[in-house]
Amino acid sequence: MPVHEHKTCPRCKQPFECKVGDVANCQCSSFTFTAEEKKFIAERYSDCLCANCLKELKNKYVLFKEKYMS
Repeated sequence: MPVHEHKTCPRCKQPFECKVGDVANCQCSSFTFTAEEKKFIAERYSDCLCANCLKELKNKYVLFKEKYMS
C-alpha cells in the first residue's frame, strides 16, 4: 500500500500531502526541472515543497537566470 505523508512546506509553512510511496501521483510529479533548477532549489531547501512553492521557485529561477546569467 502506498505511503502518504502529511508535511508542512518548509518555504511557506502550508500543509500538503507528499505521496512518497506513489511518486507518479504526487503533486511534485507534475513539474519538470532542469539540473540547474534542481540545484537552485536543493541549495535552499532539504525537504519536499508544496506545489505552489515549486511553481514559484521554478519561475524565480527563470527570472534569476534571465537577469544574471544571460
